[in-house]
Amino acid sequence: MQEGRAGDAKDLDLSFSSLKIAIVVSRFNEQITEALLKGALKVLKRNGVQDSHIHISNVPGSFELPVAAQIIIRAQKPDAVVCLGALIRGETDHYRYLSAEVSRGIGQVALSNELPVVFGVLTTDNLEQAQERAGGLHGNKGEEAAMTALHMISLRQNVSG
Repeated sequence: MQEGRAGDAKDLDLSFSSLKIAIVVSRFNEQITEALLKGALKVLKRNGVQDSHIHISNVPGSFELPVAAQIIIRAQKPDAVVCLGALIRGETDHYRYLSAEVSRGIGQVALSNELPVVFGVLTTDNLEQAQERAGGLHGNKGEEAAMTALHMISLRQNVSG
């Protein structure tokens, strides 16, 4: 498989029009997470995923992303779930605990369901770094998360045959 530009899945051997993609978005740090969501949607639509097959759910914070992904998987049976959030370091250890648990939880949901559950959660030291990764200098990690979902769906379908 060749590497395409971010947001370009033309190298994947798969039609995306019938895919069902769930996106779970944290409302905390909403300025950042909305930018991540816009990036993810841009990639999915550019690659042929139908608007009616994209389900967006909001949760209060990043800590709720794994359980929301699990609920959505059981209820809607999507082809992938993209989890978007932004954890920005503060003056306490709270950030460290949240980052670890969100990472672990999303990974656990993916493994237990054998389904692409993509970690699109920024973990930055400050707001400026988050902005740079939500459409600024370092691109949009929401776009990258959506591309990861498409790549993993393709892998799953190619391996299952």
